[in-house]
Amino acid sequence: MDAASTSVMLGQAGMGLALGLAAIGSALGIGAAGRAAAGAWAKEAKAGKSLNFQYIILTGMPLSQTIYAFVLMLVVLKTALVGDNSETGITDTVMHNGGTLFGIGIGAGLAELFSAWMQGKIGAAGIRALSEGEGKGLVNMIIAMGICETVGLFGFVFMLMVAP
Repeated sequence: MDAASTSVMLGQAGMGLALGLAAIGSALGIGAAGRAAAGAWAKEAKAGKSLNFQYIILTGMPLSQTIYAFVLMLVVLKTALVGDNSETGITDTVMHNGGTLFGIGIGAGLAELFSAWMQGKIGAAGIRALSEGEGKGLVNMIIAMGICETVGLFGFVFMLMVAP
């Protein structure tokens, strides 16, 4: 395998890792919040109360980090897939910056993974608080989760800014 092929492979792998790591984080976050929601719904059902739809909001919030990684992957890989070298069909940018793209993918993927995961943990705690507090404090929970979301946004934007 020549240097250009290795560079392209590294760049594409980095973008795949960005999306994969973000999806893992979203799954972990949604799983944490979803378990808390299921427990709260069981408690409400047992008490004969209607099930609180607000828990769905907190459960779904960690999904956005996967979307950020997907957009980053599409924007960066567009450079790799639209060739400007007539012999290889690969852009010179990717041939010379595969390691950089790999690093961007790892950095963005880890930012999205941990942001989504922790956002889900905050959501789980928020669901328990809403359940115990009879639905009071939803806005505060969303704000707390939004602060965690900001880390994911920074990971997306900052990595996009340094992409070649």
